[in-house]
Amino acid sequence: MEGQKYIALLRGINVGGNNIIKMTDLKSCFEAMGFTGVSTYIQSGNVSFFSGERDKAKLTGKIEKELSERFTYSSLIVLKTYLELEAIVAGAPAGFGTSHGEYKYDVMFLREGLSASDLRTQIPLEEGVDQVWQGPGVIYFSRLGSRSSQSKMSRIITMSFYREITIRNWNTTLKLLSF
Repeated sequence: MEGQKYIALLRGINVGGNNIIKMTDLKSCFEAMGFTGVSTYIQSGNVSFFSGERDKAKLTGKIEKELSERFTYSSLIVLKTYLELEAIVAGAPAGFGTSHGEYKYDVMFLREGLSASDLRTQIPLEEGVDQVWQGPGVIYFSRLGSRSSQSKMSRIITMSFYREITIRNWNTTLKLLSF
């Protein structure tokens, strides 16, 4: 494959019966845009591909425009290079993702221009349940499984920054490295 490997994380598709996109159609759309080595992972909209374009803002705009037109919804994506994804996984806090029975782990991927340090202070937390850490273009979020009903994670959808992030669980984040 030629070019830079990217991971496009689509937000707001195949959730609650809205913006339904088949992964085969999504793959075809990316191939029609001229990308190579296109593959998708699970229905939440994770696409890996290669592109010779190095300008992420330009590439993000191109993808969002094409997705919006082809699938008739207001597309927003978070675009990461494969190397950025490796840094995100490597930069996780010590022990993050290791106690699956005890904790639930998520990664909030931020669109370009958002500051993880600024965003971290806006995230509502339930003391003794929720924890957050900032990373390279992400916020790592964990919640105590036995008290997950008390977690304030669900309040994030009401926050002003919500449209500028997309969330993947830790297992999906790790899987993105291998597809």
